[in-house]
Amino acid sequence: MQEQDSAQGLADAAPIKALVFDTFGTVVNWRDSVIHELRSLGRAKGLDADWVAMADAWRAGYAPGMDTVRRGERPWTSVDVLHRERLDVLLKEFQVDGLTEAEKVHLNRVWHRLDPWPDSVAGLRRLKSKYIISTFSNGSVPCLVNMAKHGGLPWDCVFSSDIVRHYKPDAEMYLGVAAFLGLPTSQVMVVAAHNNDLRHARANGLRTGYIHRPTEYGAKQSKDLRAEEAWDEMGEDIGDFATKMGV
Repeated sequence: MQEQDSAQGLADAAPIKALVFDTFGTVVNWRDSVIHELRSLGRAKGLDADWVAMADAWRAGYAPGMDTVRRGERPWTSVDVLHRERLDVLLKEFQVDGLTEAEKVHLNRVWHRLDPWPDSVAGLRRLKSKYIISTFSNGSVPCLVNMAKHGGLPWDCVFSSDIVRHYKPDAEMYLGVAAFLGLPTSQVMVVAAHNNDLRHARANGLRTGYIHRPTEYGAKQSKDLRAEEAWDEMGEDIGDFATKMGV
């Protein structure tokens, strides 16, 4: 009954023409990708550190770094720069010594080489047959393009915070993606594994789709374990979401 009600609600509303995806966590498995690369680096260089904790700490610096930009404390700064600043701090904190500058640059670009979740590529290809599909991410344009090449992600286009020079959850991101696509907000659906992202999407007039990713932050994940509101559509993964969206 809930699925029927959801489908009916979508049919009664303005037709959705574009699905724009939060990327880190929703489409790609950032945590396992970063942990794997840190461990590989450790083996290659004969280094020992708590690589899991370092990956989590690296990601934990993401939002505070963006907030300094959002509050106007510094001029526009891309996520690539924020990631590198955080990495330099963590290399000292975790006593990871002996890396050349080239190795640091390569390591920082791990965020350009994140692996998709197993369901992502096939699910996106199905959705692409009916809808415009795009990234909707705080990642930089180079990051998102390289990630798509690395993982075979079949985007029609790439929308990034770089384009509007604002980070989520600023309204400029949500309104900006609709303008970028030349569509009214009512015909654009933000798809994310993060309830807060969807709350901001709804507040700015966009449609909402939830993907269930209960292990994005590992086995002890404590947030986004379920859809916390009645979003326009919900899927257990992107394949299930594609089925719900009629493809």
